[in-house]
Amino acid sequence: MHAHCHATPAVGARRKPPWLRVRLPRDRRFADLDEALRGLSLSTVCRSARCPNISACFSRGTATFLILGEVCTRNCTFCNITSGRPSPPSPDEPERISKAVQGMGISHAVLTSVTRDDLPDGGAGHLARVIARLKADHLGLCVEALVSDFQGNRQALAVVLESGVDILNHNVETVPELYAAVRPQAEYSRSLALLDAVRYLAPGVRSKSGLILGLGETEAQLVRVFKDLAGVDCHILTMGQYLAPSPAHYPVQRFLPPEEFEELGALARKAGIPVVFSAPLVRSSYYAAEIAAIWTGMP
Repeated sequence: MHAHCHATPAVGARRKPPWLRVRLPRDRRFADLDEALRGLSLSTVCRSARCPNISACFSRGTATFLILGEVCTRNCTFCNITSGRPSPPSPDEPERISKAVQGMGISHAVLTSVTRDDLPDGGAGHLARVIARLKADHLGLCVEALVSDFQGNRQALAVVLESGVDILNHNVETVPELYAAVRPQAEYSRSLALLDAVRYLAPGVRSKSGLILGLGETEAQLVRVFKDLAGVDCHILTMGQYLAPSPAHYPVQRFLPPEEFEELGALARKAGIPVVFSAPLVRSSYYAAEIAAIWTGMP
Protein backbone atom coordinates (compact mmCIF):
# COMPACT_ATOMS: atom_id res chain seq x y z
CA MET A 1 0.00 0.00 0.00
CA HIS A 2 1.11 3.57 -0.42
CA ALA A 3 0.84 6.82 1.36
CA HIS A 4 -2.78 7.53 1.86
CA CYS A 5 -3.08 4.77 4.45
CA HIS A 6 -0.72 6.30 7.01
CA ALA A 7 -3.33 8.74 8.31
CA THR A 8 -4.29 6.72 11.34
CA PRO A 9 -4.81 7.54 15.01
CA ALA A 10 -2.25 6.05 17.33
CA VAL A 11 -3.24 3.17 19.56
CA GLY A 12 -1.07 1.82 22.34
CA ALA A 13 1.11 2.89 25.20
CA ARG A 14 2.58 6.07 23.74
CA ARG A 15 0.41 9.01 24.70
CA LYS A 16 -0.17 11.54 21.96
CA PRO A 17 0.92 15.12 22.66
CA PRO A 18 -1.78 17.86 22.77
CA TRP A 19 -1.21 19.04 19.20
CA LEU A 20 -2.24 15.60 17.85
CA ARG A 21 -5.56 15.30 19.64
CA VAL A 22 -8.53 15.65 17.29
CA ARG A 23 -12.20 16.13 18.06
CA LEU A 24 -14.59 13.43 16.95
CA PRO A 25 -17.07 14.26 14.14
CA ARG A 26 -20.19 16.07 15.33
CA ASP A 27 -21.22 18.00 12.24
CA ARG A 28 -24.48 17.11 10.44
CA ARG A 29 -22.70 17.69 7.12
CA PHE A 30 -20.30 14.91 8.06
CA ALA A 31 -23.14 12.48 8.74
CA ASP A 32 -24.94 13.37 5.50
CA LEU A 33 -21.85 12.86 3.33
CA ASP A 34 -20.91 9.64 5.08
CA GLU A 35 -24.42 8.29 4.51
CA ALA A 36 -24.40 9.32 0.85
CA LEU A 37 -21.06 7.59 0.20
CA ARG A 38 -22.24 4.41 1.87
CA GLY A 39 -25.42 4.54 -0.22
CA LEU A 40 -23.34 4.49 -3.40
CA SER A 41 -21.22 1.61 -2.03
CA LEU A 42 -18.10 3.75 -2.19
CA SER A 43 -15.02 3.53 -0.01
CA THR A 44 -13.04 6.53 1.15
CA VAL A 45 -9.52 6.40 2.44
CA CYS A 46 -10.80 8.78 5.09
CA ARG A 47 -12.69 5.87 6.67
CA SER A 48 -10.44 2.96 5.68
CA ALA A 49 -7.29 4.65 6.99
CA ARG A 50 -9.10 6.20 9.98
CA CYS A 51 -7.78 9.63 9.08
CA PRO A 52 -7.64 12.13 11.97
CA ASN A 53 -8.84 14.87 9.60
CA ILE A 54 -12.00 13.07 8.52
CA SER A 55 -14.35 15.43 10.34
CA ALA A 56 -12.78 18.60 8.90
CA CYS A 57 -12.70 17.26 5.34
CA PHE A 58 -16.16 15.70 5.29
CA SER A 59 -17.65 18.79 6.92
CA ARG A 60 -16.13 20.89 4.10
CA GLY A 61 -17.62 18.58 1.47
CA THR A 62 -14.40 16.85 0.42
CA ALA A 63 -13.26 13.23 0.48
CA THR A 64 -10.55 11.04 -1.01
CA PHE A 65 -12.12 8.16 -2.90
CA LEU A 66 -10.53 4.75 -2.45
CA ILE A 67 -10.99 2.76 -5.66
CA LEU A 68 -10.15 -0.81 -6.68
CA GLY A 69 -11.41 -2.26 -3.40
CA GLU A 70 -10.26 -2.16 0.20
CA VAL A 71 -7.78 -5.06 0.20
CA CYS A 72 -4.13 -4.37 -0.65
CA THR A 73 -1.60 -6.77 -2.16
CA ARG A 74 1.21 -5.29 -0.07
CA ASN A 75 1.88 -5.30 3.64
CA CYS A 76 3.53 -2.03 4.65
CA THR A 77 4.16 -2.04 8.38
CA PHE A 78 2.77 1.49 8.93
CA CYS A 79 -0.51 0.91 7.09
CA ASN A 80 -4.04 0.29 8.37
CA ILE A 81 -5.42 -1.11 5.10
CA THR A 82 -6.15 -4.86 5.05
CA SER A 83 -3.67 -7.01 3.13
CA GLY A 84 -4.75 -10.01 1.12
CA ARG A 85 -6.24 -11.03 -2.23
CA PRO A 86 -8.45 -8.25 -3.69
CA SER A 87 -11.63 -8.71 -5.71
CA PRO A 88 -11.76 -7.83 -9.43
CA PRO A 89 -12.31 -4.12 -10.24
CA SER A 90 -15.94 -3.00 -10.26
CA PRO A 91 -17.01 -1.94 -13.80
CA ASP A 92 -19.55 0.62 -12.54
CA GLU A 93 -17.16 2.35 -10.13
CA PRO A 94 -16.50 5.31 -12.49
CA GLU A 95 -20.25 6.01 -12.64
CA ARG A 96 -20.73 5.71 -8.87
CA ILE A 97 -17.84 8.06 -8.12
CA SER A 98 -19.12 10.58 -10.66
CA LYS A 99 -22.50 10.54 -8.89
CA ALA A 100 -20.80 11.09 -5.55
CA VAL A 101 -18.80 14.05 -6.89
CA GLN A 102 -22.02 15.55 -8.21
CA GLY A 103 -23.89 14.96 -4.97
CA MET A 104 -21.10 16.37 -2.81
CA GLY A 105 -20.68 19.42 -5.02
CA ILE A 106 -16.89 19.30 -4.96
CA SER A 107 -14.48 20.98 -7.36
CA HIS A 108 -11.34 19.00 -6.46
CA ALA A 109 -11.58 15.22 -6.49
CA VAL A 110 -8.84 13.04 -5.03
CA LEU A 111 -8.60 9.42 -6.13
CA THR A 112 -6.40 6.80 -4.55
CA SER A 113 -6.31 3.04 -4.44
CA VAL A 114 -4.92 0.03 -2.72
CA THR A 115 -1.83 -1.36 -4.45
CA ARG A 116 -2.95 -3.95 -7.03
CA ASP A 117 0.14 -5.98 -7.88
CA ASP A 118 -2.27 -8.76 -8.89
CA LEU A 119 -3.34 -6.81 -12.01
CA PRO A 120 -1.05 -6.65 -15.07
CA ASP A 121 -1.21 -2.85 -15.16
CA GLY A 122 -1.46 -2.35 -11.40
CA GLY A 123 -4.97 -0.98 -11.83
CA ALA A 124 -3.86 1.94 -14.02
CA GLY A 125 -6.49 1.30 -16.69
CA HIS A 126 -9.33 1.30 -14.16
CA LEU A 127 -8.03 4.46 -12.51
CA ALA A 128 -7.76 6.14 -15.91
CA ARG A 129 -11.38 5.23 -16.68
CA VAL A 130 -12.53 6.82 -13.42
CA ILE A 131 -10.55 10.00 -14.14
CA ALA A 132 -11.79 10.23 -17.73
CA ARG A 133 -15.39 9.81 -16.58
CA LEU A 134 -15.04 12.55 -13.96
CA LYS A 135 -13.43 14.97 -16.42
CA ALA A 136 -16.18 14.27 -18.97
CA ASP A 137 -19.04 14.66 -16.50
CA HIS A 138 -17.82 17.65 -14.50
CA LEU A 139 -16.52 20.68 -16.37
CA GLY A 140 -13.69 22.42 -14.55
CA LEU A 141 -13.20 19.64 -12.01
CA CYS A 142 -9.61 19.29 -10.80
CA VAL A 143 -8.65 15.63 -10.41
CA GLU A 144 -5.74 14.46 -8.28
CA ALA A 145 -4.59 10.83 -8.35
CA LEU A 146 -2.50 9.26 -5.59
CA VAL A 147 -0.96 6.22 -7.25
CA SER A 148 1.13 3.17 -6.37
CA ASP A 149 4.50 2.59 -8.00
CA PHE A 150 2.93 0.23 -10.60
CA GLN A 151 6.00 -1.99 -9.97
CA GLY A 152 7.96 0.34 -12.22
CA ASN A 153 5.60 -0.10 -15.20
CA ARG A 154 6.12 3.14 -17.13
CA GLN A 155 3.34 2.35 -19.60
CA ALA A 156 0.86 1.99 -16.74
CA LEU A 157 1.88 5.43 -15.47
CA ALA A 158 1.46 6.84 -19.00
CA VAL A 159 -2.10 5.51 -19.14
CA VAL A 160 -3.00 7.46 -15.99
CA LEU A 161 -1.22 10.60 -17.17
CA GLU A 162 -3.10 10.50 -20.49
CA SER A 163 -6.50 10.29 -18.77
CA GLY A 164 -6.80 14.02 -18.06
CA VAL A 165 -5.48 13.95 -14.49
CA ASP A 166 -4.29 17.33 -13.18
CA ILE A 167 -2.06 16.28 -10.26
CA LEU A 168 -0.13 13.01 -10.02
CA ASN A 169 0.73 12.14 -6.41
CA HIS A 170 3.05 9.32 -5.43
CA ASN A 171 4.38 9.27 -1.90
CA VAL A 172 7.93 8.17 -1.16
CA GLU A 173 6.68 7.88 2.45
CA THR A 174 10.03 7.75 4.25
CA VAL A 175 13.79 7.87 3.80
CA PRO A 176 15.43 5.04 1.81
CA GLU A 177 17.24 3.75 4.90
CA LEU A 178 13.88 2.74 6.43
CA TYR A 179 12.28 1.08 3.41
CA ALA A 180 13.22 -2.48 4.43
CA ALA A 181 11.43 -2.07 7.77
CA VAL A 182 8.54 0.16 6.68
CA ARG A 183 7.90 -0.57 2.98
CA PRO A 184 9.43 -4.02 2.37
CA GLN A 185 7.75 -4.50 -1.03
CA ALA A 186 8.65 -1.05 -2.34
CA GLU A 187 11.86 0.52 -3.61
CA TYR A 188 12.89 4.12 -3.04
CA SER A 189 14.62 4.35 -6.41
CA ARG A 190 11.49 3.03 -8.16
CA SER A 191 9.29 5.63 -6.48
CA LEU A 192 11.72 8.39 -7.40
CA ALA A 193 11.86 7.15 -11.00
CA LEU A 194 8.06 7.31 -11.24
CA LEU A 195 8.01 10.95 -10.15
CA ASP A 196 10.86 11.70 -12.55
CA ALA A 197 8.89 10.17 -15.43
CA VAL A 198 5.93 12.51 -14.92
CA ARG A 199 7.76 15.55 -16.28
CA TYR A 200 8.72 13.69 -19.46
CA LEU A 201 5.48 11.84 -20.11
CA ALA A 202 3.14 14.72 -19.21
CA PRO A 203 4.87 18.09 -18.73
CA GLY A 204 1.53 19.78 -17.95
CA VAL A 205 0.74 17.53 -15.00
CA ARG A 206 1.91 18.63 -11.56
CA SER A 207 3.76 16.04 -9.48
CA LYS A 208 3.31 15.66 -5.73
CA SER A 209 4.77 13.46 -3.01
CA GLY A 210 4.52 12.94 0.72
CA LEU A 211 6.52 11.88 3.78
CA ILE A 212 5.44 10.54 7.15
CA LEU A 213 7.76 11.52 9.98
CA GLY A 214 8.52 10.01 13.35
CA LEU A 215 9.62 6.61 12.01
CA GLY A 216 13.23 7.08 13.08
CA GLU A 217 14.53 9.16 10.18
CA THR A 218 17.24 11.78 10.72
CA GLU A 219 17.30 15.37 9.49
CA ALA A 220 20.28 14.64 7.25
CA GLN A 221 18.41 11.73 5.65
CA LEU A 222 15.37 13.93 5.07
CA VAL A 223 17.44 16.67 3.48
CA ARG A 224 18.80 14.13 1.00
CA VAL A 225 15.22 13.11 0.14
CA PHE A 226 14.25 16.78 -0.31
CA LYS A 227 17.13 17.18 -2.77
CA ASP A 228 16.14 14.00 -4.59
CA LEU A 229 12.55 15.19 -4.96
CA ALA A 230 13.64 18.64 -6.13
CA GLY A 231 15.92 16.92 -8.61
CA VAL A 232 12.97 15.20 -10.31
CA ASP A 233 10.93 18.43 -10.36
CA CYS A 234 8.47 17.41 -7.63
CA HIS A 235 6.15 20.42 -7.37
CA ILE A 236 4.33 19.74 -4.09
CA LEU A 237 5.40 17.97 -0.88
CA THR A 238 3.33 17.12 2.20
CA MET A 239 4.81 16.05 5.53
CA GLY A 240 2.93 14.84 8.59
CA GLN A 241 3.36 12.88 11.82
CA TYR A 242 3.17 9.08 11.69
CA LEU A 243 0.55 7.67 14.06
CA ALA A 244 0.63 3.91 14.51
CA PRO A 245 -2.71 2.20 13.78
CA SER A 246 -2.16 -0.40 16.52
CA PRO A 247 0.56 -1.86 18.76
CA ALA A 248 1.12 -4.51 16.07
CA HIS A 249 2.18 -1.89 13.50
CA TYR A 250 5.54 -0.17 13.16
CA PRO A 251 6.00 1.82 16.38
CA VAL A 252 6.18 5.59 16.54
CA GLN A 253 9.79 6.51 17.29
CA ARG A 254 9.17 10.16 18.03
CA PHE A 255 6.46 12.83 18.03
CA LEU A 256 7.84 15.88 16.26
CA PRO A 257 6.64 19.24 17.64
CA PRO A 258 4.94 21.70 15.25
CA GLU A 259 7.97 23.99 15.16
CA GLU A 260 10.17 21.15 13.90
CA PHE A 261 7.71 20.52 11.07
CA GLU A 262 8.00 24.21 10.17
CA GLU A 263 11.80 23.99 10.15
CA LEU A 264 11.76 20.88 7.94
CA GLY A 265 9.32 22.59 5.60
CA ALA A 266 11.74 25.48 5.23
CA LEU A 267 14.57 23.05 4.46
CA ALA A 268 12.45 21.36 1.79
CA ARG A 269 11.68 24.70 0.15
CA LYS A 270 15.36 25.64 0.36
CA ALA A 271 16.19 22.38 -1.43
CA GLY A 272 14.02 23.50 -4.35
CA ILE A 273 10.50 22.12 -3.81
CA PRO A 274 8.10 25.01 -4.63
CA VAL A 275 5.10 24.12 -2.43
CA VAL A 276 5.57 22.42 0.94
CA PHE A 277 2.84 21.76 3.48
CA SER A 278 4.40 20.49 6.73
CA ALA A 279 2.58 20.08 10.07
CA PRO A 280 1.75 17.23 12.47
CA LEU A 281 -1.73 16.45 11.10
CA VAL A 282 -0.92 17.01 7.43
CA ARG A 283 -1.79 14.03 5.23
CA SER A 284 -1.40 13.43 1.50
CA SER A 285 -4.90 14.58 0.62
CA TYR A 286 -5.66 17.01 3.45
CA TYR A 287 -6.52 20.43 2.03
CA ALA A 288 -5.58 19.09 -1.40
CA ALA A 289 -7.63 21.75 -3.20
CA GLU A 290 -6.04 24.58 -1.21
CA ILE A 291 -2.54 23.23 -1.81
CA ALA A 292 -3.25 22.95 -5.53
CA ALA A 293 -4.54 26.53 -5.53
CA ILE A 294 -1.27 27.72 -3.96
CA TRP A 295 0.67 26.08 -6.76
CA THR A 296 -1.66 27.50 -9.43
CA GLY A 297 -1.21 31.01 -8.07
CA MET A 298 2.57 30.88 -8.08
CA PRO A 299 4.44 32.85 -10.76
